[in-house]
Parts: sequence; structure tokens; C-alpha cells
Amino acid sequence: MYQPGPSSPISPTLMNQHLSPEQSSSKSRPDDYVYFERSTSEFTSDAVARSTAAKLKLESYYKVAVDSAIERNARRIELETRLTQIHTGDAKEREIRKYSRTESQHLRLKRTKIRLTDFLTVKVIGKGAFGEVRLVQKVDTGKVYAMKSLQKAEMLKRDQLAHVRAERDVLAESTSPWVVQLFYSFQDPLYLYLIMEFLPGGDLMTMLMKYDVFSEDVTRFYMAECILAIEAVHNLGYIHRDIKPDNVLIDKNGHLKLSDFGLSTGLHKTTDGEYYKRFLEQEKTRDPARNSVQVNPINLTMSREQIATWKANRRKLAYSTVGTPDYIAPEVFLMKGYGKECDWWSLGAIFFECLVGYAPFCSDNPGDTYKKIIDWPNYLYFPEEVFISREGEDLIRSMMTWSESRLTVNQIKTHAFFYGADWNSLRHIEPPFVPRLQSITDTSYFPTDDLGNMPDQLEKVEGIGAEKDLAFLGFTFKRFTGGAQTSG
Repeated sequence: MYQPGPSSPISPTLMNQHLSPEQSSSKSRPDDYVYFERSTSEFTSDAVARSTAAKLKLESYYKVAVDSAIERNARRIELETRLTQIHTGDAKEREIRKYSRTESQHLRLKRTKIRLTDFLTVKVIGKGAFGEVRLVQKVDTGKVYAMKSLQKAEMLKRDQLAHVRAERDVLAESTSPWVVQLFYSFQDPLYLYLIMEFLPGGDLMTMLMKYDVFSEDVTRFYMAECILAIEAVHNLGYIHRDIKPDNVLIDKNGHLKLSDFGLSTGLHKTTDGEYYKRFLEQEKTRDPARNSVQVNPINLTMSREQIATWKANRRKLAYSTVGTPDYIAPEVFLMKGYGKECDWWSLGAIFFECLVGYAPFCSDNPGDTYKKIIDWPNYLYFPEEVFISREGEDLIRSMMTWSESRLTVNQIKTHAFFYGADWNSLRHIEPPFVPRLQSITDTSYFPTDDLGNMPDQLEKVEGIGAEKDLAFLGFTFKRFTGGAQTSG
């Protein structure tokens, strides 16, 4: 019979078998086993922190491993399905070889660590409250991307972690042609990075600032594409919550895609009103006197200079931490709960701006704008000097109404304003505007002059400790364009 040696691991049960009743009593257990009863309070805070970090990293590691196994299994099942439909041996061999190459590329991509040094900055093309967007070129392939960088310290300081995580999750899950595609996400001690497809046509806000108004035919095209884009986001199970012209981008062929999902939330989640509550509180502290002032109705005879001033200020707001409230639905401000219908209000506000030349509740300051929105029945006016068809006005009013009366996506699609629209082939129709590009790094459709002389390299910013860095665990993502994608 095997007898355990002095260094063999022995369970308390086996040990007790070799002890007398007195020795095995709770009062006289061997000293070697005292540590089994040591409470966690006896460990140092550093040891507890290290063990917590190890636990989180292990959980993340095994989650990635399980997800990868599920993906591999799905690809294998897909291959087996294809093979059952092939009757010749040569064709089956080709499919098997193709599958093997795909899996090899997939594993190679997973092992590759993406770093900032893999990309060269071409130009800064945008900035936001917590970072900036650069046009970059990948060193090994020469492909161009839009790189969004976000400061970790600022994200934590301003409680924006949930927002950046939401954006990463939506982009990672989506394969829709209506949503900006995410190729990689990674991080270093100072920044988070999102490497996305570069859409060289700029955004809808820049187009509106250039042309002032669109015709109804042009507006119909862009609104139809926006409807399909918002519907795609809703089908993923998310509400965008931040639909505005600067988040509607234009690709090289002139078609639209949605971007900036930092305020997105799952359809199954309760409302997150804290972001908007903070916005309202910021406005109160900015100018307390305005809280007791009654807002006057918008001047329907706004001059071009006034409109230009409003648009210039809106560009500045897009670069600020506050943002613009012009397109936010009233139920979001009222914080009484809302659903995906809030995105249709926002699109209705853009619809109005495309035809009229300014947002329906625009004011000199954001505080007055949100007051008009929550009292929208008294402030939604259609200027008489601007021609809008009966169908167009009716659709805008049906989108910009109280949430319980607002049209659904199917009702919007079947509205008379879209009579004859071919919803299944919009991306195959010639758009009203197609960008004329000189090269793959052409940024002429981006208002880069507004950015000033920004440096080619990211600035050194405040770092965060290892414990806080755990908040960004699992942020890394790599999209496999050969038909699979990996995340970690």
C-alpha cells in the first residue's frame, strides 16, 4: 500500500486517519494546517489586490478561450454544411485547404500584438472631449485607418468607462454596412485605441454647413440611409442615443454610415440618465440667472449670419465635454425612461435641419435649447418662407412628438414621403454627392483647419495605476477579415 512521504500533499481527512482522537480534535490540529483557517483579513492589502487582479485576468483569459472555441466550432459546422453540398472530391479538397488556411491566418492574427508603433500618423482629422481622431497608415500593409485615441485617466476621472466600453462592444459586434467597421482595439498604459475604417467623405454636419439646406430629393436619400443605419443598430440590440449630423459619416462612394457609439445602451437596460443629469447641472452652474428666465420662441426670420454663428458654435460644442443637446429627445432629458424611439426623434431633428437650415430648437446656449426641447409643443415651428412639402412636414411632426405617439421604423418607411423608395437597394443607388479623392489619404472633406496645429505624436498624459488599469481588461479586439473575428 502507498504510504505518503514527508513531502507528499496530504488532505486533512487522510491526516486525521493517522492521528488519535485527541490529536485530531479542533483544539490540537497540526500547525501545518493552521493556514487553512487564516481569514483574508490577515493578508496585506497589496496581496489582496494582486490576487484580485490575477483572478480577473484569469477570468478574462478563459472567457476569450471559450469564445474562440465557440467561434472555431461555428466555422467547422459551416464547413461541414458546405461539404455536404459538394459532390466532387476535388472541390471538397479545395474547401478543406481553404478552411485550413483560414484557421492558420486566424491563429496568426490572435498571436500578433497590435501596438501604436504599427501605425504612422498622416493627419489629425478630429478631436473630442477625451481624445482625438487621426488618419493613420499601418506600417506593414500601407492600409489607412481612422484611429481614435482616448485618455485612460480622463475616462476614469469623468466616469466615461461605460461609454467607451459601449462603443467598443457595438463596433466589435457589428458587421453591418451601415455601421463604421472596427478592425482593432488595443491599449497602452496611457491610452485606449480604436482602429476603424476611414470614411473620406467627411460628415453630414460639414455638408450642411457648406450647403445650408438640401432639396427634398437629396434629403429623402440621406434620411432613408439614416433610417436603415439606425435600424441596423437597433437590430443589434442597442439604442444609439447620440444621433446627430457629426456622427453620420460619408464613405468613398457617397453612402452613409453611423459612428460614435459612446452613448449607446442595450435595449434591455434601464435608462442611464446620469449623463444628461450632469449636463443639466453643468448648464445651471454655467449661468444660474437663466434658470428663472422664460425662453422666447425662436425667431423664424433668422439671418444667414445668425445661422452661421450657430453652426460655428456647434462645431466648438462637438469638441467640448458638454456636446450639443439640439437632437436629444425630450424623454431622455426628462429621465423618466425611454427606448429606441428616442433615436427617431433625433433623426427628425436632422430631417428638419436638412430642409430648413438649422436645428428646430437651436439657441445661443445649450441651456435654452434643452428648455425648448422639453417644452417642444410651444417651440416647434416651420418657417413660412421655406418650402416643405405636406408629406415632409407631416413626417417630421410624426417623428418629433411624444414618444408614445412617435412612428415606428416600419411606419416611417411606409410614409408617403418615401413613396416608391427601394429599401433593399439603397447602397446600389448613385448618391447625390460622391467625394472626389486625390489619394487614399485625402482629408480635404474634414475641417482640419479648426483643429489648429496639433502634434504628429500623442502627448504624454497622466498615467493610472495597475489597479485602475484593470477597468480596461478585455478591451482588446482584432477583426479577422477572412470571415472570422477574434476578441480578447
